[in-house]
Amino acid sequence: MHTLISERQIREGVARLAAEIDADYHGRPLTVLGVLTGSIIFLSDLVRCLNQPLRVGLIQASSYRGPTTTPGELTINTALLPQVAGRDVLLLDDIYDTGQTLARLLRELVQFEPRSVRSAVLLWKEGRQTVDVVPDYHGFKIPNVFVVGYGLDFNDEFRNLRHIARLDAAPGAPANSVPE
Repeated sequence: MHTLISERQIREGVARLAAEIDADYHGRPLTVLGVLTGSIIFLSDLVRCLNQPLRVGLIQASSYRGPTTTPGELTINTALLPQVAGRDVLLLDDIYDTGQTLARLLRELVQFEPRSVRSAVLLWKEGRQTVDVVPDYHGFKIPNVFVVGYGLDFNDEFRNLRHIARLDAAPGAPANSVPE
């Protein structure tokens, strides 16, 4: 593994994002929705940096299963979604890759009649997008490599790393087996 973004850089990036979000919402009540499971650490750190009234909620979306590094069919579970009708909502995800997840989640959230919906991602993987939807806020742009740490995983491992690292080979695979 190779460190792409250090713990210190992440801390500074999250603080910068919080300042941007605070400035844009001007103290209006905000509902921050974290996309499970990858955004949970980012969500925790970001909401502690925000200086305004807020609610926290969760929504589950997944297109990866087991040890795969390529997305499959997206499944969404809104069972944990709090009441968002009439509220400003910030959808928070770990990574903007193809954009399919973000686009689908934003379409799904509109059905719950929020006052507004914006999105924030920690990482923006350059060159992979297949949709016109882009996040309103992002922490870092990264190259098209498979990353783990700070909530991002490979087969549910490495989420606990305090930094973002490029995963060069799948654990237990031959050295030339690089995730996409």
